Amino acid sequence: MTGFPFAIVGFDLDGTFLDTSADLTAAVNHSLDQAGRSPLTIADVKPMIGGGAKAMLAHGMNATGGCDADELHRLYKELLRYYEANIANATRPFPGALDALDALDALEVRSAIVTNKFESLAIKLLGELGLLDRFVTVIGGDTLGPGRAKPAADPIVEMIARCGGGRAAFVGDSIFDIEAARNAGIPSIACRFGFLMQPVEELGADAIIDGYHELLPALCAIGAP
Repeated sequence: MTGFPFAIVGFDLDGTFLDTSADLTAAVNHSLDQAGRSPLTIADVKPMIGGGAKAMLAHGMNATGGCDADELHRLYKELLRYYEANIANATRPFPGALDALDALDALEVRSAIVTNKFESLAIKLLGELGLLDRFVTVIGGDTLGPGRAKPAADPIVEMIARCGGGRAAFVGDSIFDIEAARNAGIPSIACRFGFLMQPVEELGADAIIDGYHELLPALCAIGAP
């Protein structure tokens, strides 16, 4: 595939590159159990993922009866402790994700992760899966400081800088991803297979893919003159 239109392709992590739903659900349910609540299913938790762990837990608590700020803070710390200790039990790349990464590598495209997960957890997870060295950089929700996570443009701009500059596109599954790309002035691709909070067509991405076998053609299409 000659004349590939992008020098950099960024990926969200949860629900885009990795299916973390089982491990995140287990962490939420651990905290719910600490509060005497009934567990949620993976299908319940998937739409709660994307805005960071505290927002995910708050959604889970609200779905099972609500909570006050002090209880949320206590359970949030417990969730992080449990998740860090069990971060890669069931998490795996989505089908075709590694093949797509291989294809981008062959085109000398630089790949990066931009997530609202804490940077330390993202690095630990990718490291345990043996995937950390596949990416030029990993930018977390806390990497740039308060108020600078997706949907702000800042982490996308930082991604481009760390990757040495050049034309970039971003792949994600949530409104945070698509708005961050738009705010940074780059095109985006939404994953229909991700942890969707709303119909994928409502995200306003430049393209939608049903699987990773569609990624490179979609990038070529949105990058065409």
